[in-house]
Amino acid sequence: MKLSTRTRYGLRAIIELAENNGAAPLQTKAIAASQDISVKYLEQLMTILRSAGLVRSIRGSKGGYMLAKSPNQIKLSEVFDCLEGHVTTVECVEDRSFCERAEDCVARQVWEQVQQAIKNVLQSITLQDLVDRAKDKKLSNYQI
Repeated sequence: MKLSTRTRYGLRAIIELAENNGAAPLQTKAIAASQDISVKYLEQLMTILRSAGLVRSIRGSKGGYMLAKSPNQIKLSEVFDCLEGHVTTVECVEDRSFCERAEDCVARQVWEQVQQAIKNVLQSITLQDLVDRAKDKKLSNYQI
């Protein structure tokens, strides 16, 4: 499974919002500059994230984007579902009628396990977990 640019960039942007949580809203041009994403593309991603209820926009000269919920309340599965769509490995895992061999296929069983493992990981990690990981990484880089 290969993740789309939309998911990779959208996740980077929402992590930056999570790291900034509680401070002033972040403007798209600031996020775009720090994440090396075009402003136009980031605006599209923020629209998707806002429609999903993950971020909210603040209007005005000091406006921008903020998380709609606390970082510990947003699971990666929500971000992925909104940006990438439902995680699936192969069509027959979601719809047995897709393949006439689905009932007896041992490979399908493996794809089911892979899909469930991906879902479990995405559901077990929150944005706060990623913020904490980033802080730990920065701290370990400064230690001698």
